[in-house]
Amino acid sequence: MEQLTFFINHFLDLSAEASPWLLLGLLIAGLMKAWVPSKILSKHLGQGKSAIVKAAFIGAPLPLCSCGVIPVATELKRSGASNSATAAFLVATPETGIDSVSVSYALLGPVFAIYRPIAAITSAIITGLLVASIKEGKAKEADTATVSSSCCSSKKPIIEVKEKKSCCATKQTTTKADDNFINKTKAGVYYAATKLIDDIIIWLFIGLLFATIVRTFLPAEFLLSYGSGLPAMLIMIAISIPMYICATASTPIAAGFILAGLSPGTALVFMMAGPATNISTLGVIKNEMGTSVLVRYLLGVALSAVAFALLLDFGLNFFEINIGEQMKHSHELLPQWFGLSCAALIALLAIKPLRNLILE
Repeated sequence: MEQLTFFINHFLDLSAEASPWLLLGLLIAGLMKAWVPSKILSKHLGQGKSAIVKAAFIGAPLPLCSCGVIPVATELKRSGASNSATAAFLVATPETGIDSVSVSYALLGPVFAIYRPIAAITSAIITGLLVASIKEGKAKEADTATVSSSCCSSKKPIIEVKEKKSCCATKQTTTKADDNFINKTKAGVYYAATKLIDDIIIWLFIGLLFATIVRTFLPAEFLLSYGSGLPAMLIMIAISIPMYICATASTPIAAGFILAGLSPGTALVFMMAGPATNISTLGVIKNEMGTSVLVRYLLGVALSAVAFALLLDFGLNFFEINIGEQMKHSHELLPQWFGLSCAALIALLAIKPLRNLILE
């Protein structure tokens, strides 16, 4: 009975720690989803190494997890994006994001919140450069030229502006612009409160449950003998590749690993390789871009994850930084009652019948 009480208290504590940052991330992510046109992504992700860098930086903050990034990346590829840019986008987008950085700060502290997106973006660029070593067919250039050749369409807005001479027309245009702003903002918030929560809530719950179990029942000494070094990281790569998990949901699981005795670097391997690789993603890469791209994609993700993990562990030891202490104190800025209120709101939005009563 005492252990059950500890379990419930630990679960509530973890939920209170993560929920405010998750809500903030969901809100920002929903607004980005509403206000970043998909055409901009296709326009800037064509051929060349600059497209790889753009894809990594564009994908990193986007509100797409392992499942959501697959159709977007497929559409990008079919819209003229190169294999290398598409691969970079596939790595950066699910490995990090506004919501996952917020939860990383809440559960793992500021070092992880800063280091994780840097590792994700660099990993995406490295993977894209590996894929770029394969010569892509000239058909992609033709597709890109076809997409960009329709410049005549840009003249239409000029004609429309010239025709609108009356003050009434100007007022109507302003009113429509205001309505469009409000509608888009509402759509972004609605997306965050529905689709985005639906995409992550199951794995997020599993992650919090796992972290609670570890914090309550598993002694820290259990995994200490396997907690660091290259062998432990390679084992984590093998575990992570087939998993289907998003960056946000992987964070509390990684916190549980660290609490159990794994090194922060080994936990980072899970947070990088888990979201970037799963059976569905690998299947899409093979079908859309071929086996050679798939091999280089896996190689880029695995090598980058291990390299950044080793660097993290070395840096923490060299500068004598205690991640465990940061995990305890990084979230103390917010009172527990506020965190529990945010957790209750997330739970309310995750239950569709209750959510429909509020939003519809």
